[in-house]
Amino acid sequence: MENSSYPLMLTLMVPSESKSYRHIYFICFLFLYLLILSINVRLISVIIMEKSLQEPMFMFLCNLCVNVIYGASGFYPIFLFNLLLDSYVISSYLCALQTFVIYSSLVTEVTILTVMSYDRYVAICRPLDYHSKLTKNRCLKLILLSWIIPNCYTVTAVLLSNLRKFCKYHIDKLYCDNWSVVKLSCASNFVNTIFGYVIIITFVSLLVFIIVSYIKLIAACKACLENKKKFWQTCLPHLLSLISFIFALLFDVMYSRYGANDIPESLRNFLALELLIVPAIVNPLIYVLNIKTVRKRAFPSCPISKVNVHSSKKL
Repeated sequence: MENSSYPLMLTLMVPSESKSYRHIYFICFLFLYLLILSINVRLISVIIMEKSLQEPMFMFLCNLCVNVIYGASGFYPIFLFNLLLDSYVISSYLCALQTFVIYSSLVTEVTILTVMSYDRYVAICRPLDYHSKLTKNRCLKLILLSWIIPNCYTVTAVLLSNLRKFCKYHIDKLYCDNWSVVKLSCASNFVNTIFGYVIIITFVSLLVFIIVSYIKLIAACKACLENKKKFWQTCLPHLLSLISFIFALLFDVMYSRYGANDIPESLRNFLALELLIVPAIVNPLIYVLNIKTVRKRAFPSCPISKVNVHSSKKL
């Protein structure tokens, strides 16, 4: 069947026992979406409004929060709508849009974390050059690049996967992803595979850059107590969120490309959704709880905000 001017209708995986627990799923995922929005919007507003937080690190953290909201909005509204109607059908156009939003958000997170690791490297290893190297103008350029490069890759990948005729119409996931769409076509996926490897190589290079940065950071922290405090307060949460994100992304890529029929469906769904749920909630909370300056302003009523810990206002 050839692609035509009207959108093809594709089917998504139906959540297990959706007939019995559909409304419970809806309430839980609505709560998660509202929680993600509230935490990240609160952080963004505080960072923008507070002059004391107009530092490069907080600008990049604000950018990370914006990306979280963007990515979450590519999944939750469609999934909630499907649960509400108990209909797991999506048009090919909307599927392409969802694929683009989710995957551009995931790839953008890698570039933002790379920029944040560079920021921490300069702050700890070369503190005297910090404000000269990370001016407001340069920070804005880094933020723009962290969005432009991933989106160029993603839009190319989505076009390559959707400008093909489909001979299958079922996606074995709760949401659309690029490789699942590629597998709907009976044509050769050689070009998609090659371009996929180009993306993987590019972003593995960024991960190598992050790892090298942290090796140098750890070496610098051994020689200075002040650097060690900075590392525990700002770098460790970044490192933990990065490790969690990498493992979740690695599973998603491996599962999408090679499948895992021997893994129970409930576990597959959990691991696939973990990539969209856990980092979106945990990442901002890690920074809020660990950085006193942000915590006191974003959540002043939080009991931990009253604990007297070392201030990280000037990094």
